[in-house]
Amino acid sequence: MSAVQTKDRSLPRRMFLRNLGGVTIGLPPLAAMFNANGTAFAGTLKAEIPTRFVLWFNGNGVVEKYWIPAETGSDFTMTPCLAPLAPFRNDIHIVTGLDNPAARLPGPGNDHHRSMAALMSGTQFTGRGSGGASIDQAIAARVGSENRFRSLQLGVSQESFGESIQRNMSWAGYDRSLPPEMLPNKLFDRLFGARDAGWIARKKSVLDAVQEDAAGLKKALGQEDRTRLDEHLSSIRDVERAIASLPPNYRRVDPPDAEGDMKDWPRIAKLQSDLLAHAFASGQTRVASYMLTKCQGLARFPWLGYTAARHHDYTHRDGKAPGYDAPDGQRVMRDICRWHVEEFAYLIGKLKSIKEGDGTVLDRTSLLFVHEHAEANDHKNNGYSLIVAGHAGGLRTNMHTRSTGTVSDLYLAVANKAMGAGLAKFPSASKEIQGIFA
Repeated sequence: MSAVQTKDRSLPRRMFLRNLGGVTIGLPPLAAMFNANGTAFAGTLKAEIPTRFVLWFNGNGVVEKYWIPAETGSDFTMTPCLAPLAPFRNDIHIVTGLDNPAARLPGPGNDHHRSMAALMSGTQFTGRGSGGASIDQAIAARVGSENRFRSLQLGVSQESFGESIQRNMSWAGYDRSLPPEMLPNKLFDRLFGARDAGWIARKKSVLDAVQEDAAGLKKALGQEDRTRLDEHLSSIRDVERAIASLPPNYRRVDPPDAEGDMKDWPRIAKLQSDLLAHAFASGQTRVASYMLTKCQGLARFPWLGYTAARHHDYTHRDGKAPGYDAPDGQRVMRDICRWHVEEFAYLIGKLKSIKEGDGTVLDRTSLLFVHEHAEANDHKNNGYSLIVAGHAGGLRTNMHTRSTGTVSDLYLAVANKAMGAGLAKFPSASKEIQGIFA
């Protein structure tokens, strides 16, 4: 454990504000936790500031002509789907051309089942789930033991065909799913505590329970850290209020194929991203998976004006949605894919806004944006286009690389270069992909 050097005493790096009722509020990165240069923790043998990993997933795939830049290198033009990442050009690396070979192995299930199992774990679909651990869990097994949560699983959109491989992206092992938490109120309670009926019902704040502890800590901190702590607690209260304002139907998980579900998923996505940022900033976990939409997802998109059909229907020429090959159908998929990237960009911005030592939380985070098929309509499983974001491991940014190899080759590079996981192998990987990290 590292220590916070305050005005007159030391505090453990992973100190929490607590009360006897079960409230647990993690501290943000305070300036006093670090050495004079902000490059390492102060007063500890384990001085290195840890890195973090997010595996981000969107269902159904993309329209390549609106997604993949024509140019490689640093002078690539942002495509319509990637446009929300323009402010973060120097924080991302676009990687295209990767293969997902296990998705084409003969076996049970449909193309979506096989693609999802292969994408998450590099293994074949078993008929029920993944044939092995997903990459987030392979990393968590190596780096997550010292944190309060070895890993977190988050979700947003609930609509799917309902099978385990379609509803889950994290797998502890063969057929062992780790379901995402899709309700912000439950994720909040897991991170901050939920034993008093008053704050479970949101009639009062969880912060009320730790006021005395927080006041005592502030007296021991310098002005910069007092301000930072106040901002941290205020942001928790803002999220708490936003969750309290959700209608009752946002506090339940509907059946996977519920008809007429028109929920505001962007609203939920931003709350989930805010909560994940808090978990990272306070050192509660180093690994997370984020399932924005489901495999073979069935979401509707009222915020985009697309409610005539469901997401999966928009990807195919089956008569259930505007024709895929027609301009209107192409534009619908373009806009859906751009929304996926908008939410990813929001999380990047959130992590970049949190100071940590000599940089930000984003500087020591690696985010990997993946999707189920390379081209949605064709169920294509080669030529994948992915996004790596953050600066953990010395990511080369402001780049588009057209590569060869497999998605698992990229996973191996991220796991070892960004996270120091020391993975010697991962299914479907032959070697670490080159040219992505400095």
